[in-house]
Amino acid sequence: MQYFKKINLLKSLPKTTRNIKTRKLLKNSSIIKEAQKFGKLYFDGPREYGYGGYYNDGRWNQVAKDIKKFYNLNSNSKVLDVGCAKGFLVEAFQGVKVDAYGIDISSYAIKKSNPNFKSKLSVANAISLPFADNSFDLALSINTLHNLKKNHFLIALRELIRVSKKHTFIQVDAYYNQKQKKLFQNWVLTAKYHDYPDEWRKLFKIANYKGHYFWTILK
Repeated sequence: MQYFKKINLLKSLPKTTRNIKTRKLLKNSSIIKEAQKFGKLYFDGPREYGYGGYYNDGRWNQVAKDIKKFYNLNSNSKVLDVGCAKGFLVEAFQGVKVDAYGIDISSYAIKKSNPNFKSKLSVANAISLPFADNSFDLALSINTLHNLKKNHFLIALRELIRVSKKHTFIQVDAYYNQKQKKLFQNWVLTAKYHDYPDEWRKLFKIANYKGHYFWTILK
C-alpha cells in the first residue's frame, strides 16, 4: 500500500552556499548548544552558529505559488507552517491570497517577524500544536521535524496529521550514502535525528503518514 509520495515543492529555491570544511573546523559543543537554542546567534549571528543572517529576500514567493498550485489552494484555504522561523513562507502565502499561519519554538524568530503578519504567528512546540483537529487544508513542516529526537519526531508527525483535514508535507535531512552522511555530520548543528530514506519511510508508516515528503541532502 502506498502511504506517501515524494515531491519537491522547494525546487525554485536557489542552491545554498555551504563552506562545510570551515563549519567542521569551527564546530564544537558550545556552538551546537547555542545553535539549538534557536535564538539570535542561530538566525542572525556568525555563520558558524547557523544561518549567518536570516532575512527575507523574496525566495519564498515562488515556493508559495508552487505549493498553492500543487494542492489547488484558494482564498478559502488555511495552511499551517510548523517551524516557520520568521514567517517568510507564511508572508508569501498571504501574497498569493492563501490564509496561512505559522508556529515556531523560537521566540526570537517570532519577535523578529514582519509586524504586518505577526498576528498569524505564534510560539509553540511541534509536539503539541495549539490547534483543533482538522483545522487546516494543508499542514507542512520544512526542515524542522528532524530537530526533534526520534520519539518526538513521531509525536510531531502525528500532530501534523491531526491538525490537517486534507494535505500534509514534510521535508527532512537525509542521505543516500556514507559520503553524503559524512558531509551532513560535518555541517549539522540542530538535527537530533537523521537517517537514510528507507529508515525515514519506516517512521512514516509507523505514524500512518499518508502525505507528501522530500529530502534535504548535502552534496
